[in-house]
Amino acid sequence: MATTTPASATPDEHVETEHRVTPLELFFDLVFVFAITQVTGLMAAHLTWTGLAQGLLVLVVLWEAWVAYAWLTNTIAPDAAGARLIVLAAMGAMLIVSLAVPEAFDEHALLFALAYVAVRTLHVALYLAHTKDDAVHDAVARMSRPLLGAPLILVAAAFTDGALQAALWVLALAVDIGGVYLSGPSGWTVAAGHFAERHGLIIIIALGESVVALGAGAHDLSVGVVVAAVLGLVVAFALWWLYFDVVAVVAERRLRRATGVERARLARDSYSYLHLPMVAGVVLLALGVKKTLAHVEDPLKAVAAVALCGGIALYLLGHIAFRLRNVHTLNRQRLAVAVVCFALAAPATAIPGLATLAILAVLLAGLILYEAIRFAEARARIRAHLA
Repeated sequence: MATTTPASATPDEHVETEHRVTPLELFFDLVFVFAITQVTGLMAAHLTWTGLAQGLLVLVVLWEAWVAYAWLTNTIAPDAAGARLIVLAAMGAMLIVSLAVPEAFDEHALLFALAYVAVRTLHVALYLAHTKDDAVHDAVARMSRPLLGAPLILVAAAFTDGALQAALWVLALAVDIGGVYLSGPSGWTVAAGHFAERHGLIIIIALGESVVALGAGAHDLSVGVVVAAVLGLVVAFALWWLYFDVVAVVAERRLRRATGVERARLARDSYSYLHLPMVAGVVLLALGVKKTLAHVEDPLKAVAAVALCGGIALYLLGHIAFRLRNVHTLNRQRLAVAVVCFALAAPATAIPGLATLAILAVLLAGLILYEAIRFAEARARIRAHLA
């Protein structure tokens, strides 16, 4: 971590300290990669509306834990003396959580919940032990009730089943997300470059799961499967392009321009909240791609069709909300494509899965081409600034 002062800076100018994502943070994220894979496996093994809902609930729970540690390592140095061992312990607890994901609502519900309590407790403990800033210390203390209360509700849920269990999971998430929101952003400081980079990397991790799904679903290398795998890669690349070509650059610049409480609030809304539908959309896409490659010549079942088409739509809707929050304008072309993708879920149950995947690839390629031509001047200016 280093602080630089430009020669032209005046004594009154604020020059902030920035740092890059550390190897330890990337190592921590490896466990989250496994967790995402487990969520896809959970939904694939239980291809029902209930299984889909359970998978999404687990994903949100995992996301809240990952976001908490993203804020943590944005505030303190995870390589500091003592902190590294606590992060390692948190990784161990997170690994147990990930291992229990396939049976998080059944046989291993209690194991999942107890390990998750450990993950969140270690997070709060690490904050309080290594935070010297009184404002940050107060902010952590203010948020500790929802951060620790939500996992305890999951422990209670482990002793129930059915509708009551689902209701307790929803309550736990409401306490976690709502409690953090109501506690407010005061007291937090955000290193803009690090925060944006960390969330960009998690998008890549999620997209990596869709690529893994291509391999997991390709049981035989027939012509149809090979074509479907290539189309799946095209779709994944298109989602990467839609985020990293311009959106990520503009969002980071907007975050850098904000200061104080405004920056903390923008980081919370744009990244902690609005990146969740993007990640969820990619996970649903991975499920849909996996099921498509298993039977490329057959129509998709309803749940798989919604996952494949709805996943892309959800990803795009996340982008639309992201832009609204950052620059307060509506991306109409992405909204139109999101609506078309979601509407495609119905006919996808009647046409070959390969055809559905091809249509989605063409839609996304067309969207990228339209934006590249329509906004060529603005894109060139943004990319030149980045260079």
